[in-house]
Amino acid sequence: MQPERAFLDSGGPFAHTAVAYGSDSGFLRLVQPLIAGALREGRRILVVAGERGLDLIGDAFGTDTRLIDRRPSGKWYAHPTRTLAAFHDYIRRRERPLVLGEPVWTGWTERQAREWIRYESVLNAAFAGIPVSLWCLYDETLALDHVPRTHPTELSDAGLRRSDRYVSPERFAPPGDDLPLPDPPPSAVVTDFTLGELGRLRALVTDYAHRVGMRRDLVASLVLSVSEMAANSVEHGAGHGRATIWAAGGEIVCEIADSGGGDLDVPLPGYLPPEPGSPRGYGLWISRQLCDLVQVRGVDGELRVRLHMALD
Repeated sequence: MQPERAFLDSGGPFAHTAVAYGSDSGFLRLVQPLIAGALREGRRILVVAGERGLDLIGDAFGTDTRLIDRRPSGKWYAHPTRTLAAFHDYIRRRERPLVLGEPVWTGWTERQAREWIRYESVLNAAFAGIPVSLWCLYDETLALDHVPRTHPTELSDAGLRRSDRYVSPERFAPPGDDLPLPDPPPSAVVTDFTLGELGRLRALVTDYAHRVGMRRDLVASLVLSVSEMAANSVEHGAGHGRATIWAAGGEIVCEIADSGGGDLDVPLPGYLPPEPGSPRGYGLWISRQLCDLVQVRGVDGELRVRLHMALD
């Protein structure tokens, strides 16, 4: 099967394919037919890659490169949920776009890598049913074990094939997802709240963030995220909740616990943007973009949302 035919033969309007290459020539051998086919069809093209990959594409397509939207991986892949939102914005505004993206898989902590792996799986739910072909580029020497589980199809020099290890995003869980959240330190600040006390909670978080040295332009984002999660607890939970705040490892952590929540009744909470015009569903979506990490756990009838944000 020719690579440019994969969009048509993927069994639906959305195609999500991993592309493994091992050299510059291998990169072009796989990528060039995809871009050439999209150019012939007049489709919009977005390529997010490292400097070397962008240069190779520029050399291969010459003056036609002006028809390709090119973005450097280092800037585009800075935060999983913000990257998801950026792709969402690009794809929703264009008809049948071709998107090639190469995440940066080096230099991340284990926690960061786990969130990027989750992001790759979430893509399958975020764009299901949308006419877009999304190709994820990988240097095969990285030996990324998660790729066959997060991509329905794979393309290499051996051709295009369906992954027999693929797991749907609703069932997929990166390693470590089943581990319980560690207990807050004894020095953590704990306070209960109700609807009438959300203003007091925001003031407490603001004061705490300033005292531990959080950069001032980040404080508002943290306070907004905490306020959104607390308001959700009041509105959709038991009508009250408990906030726990502490600083450790160069970040502030704020946990909102709701004894009436138990668990969320939506899959992939906060990873999928709300439907246009929907009055609900924005809290976690916004918080995942503002915070460095959002962890959600439902245990023994209690829903816990833990927000992480670096001090600087």
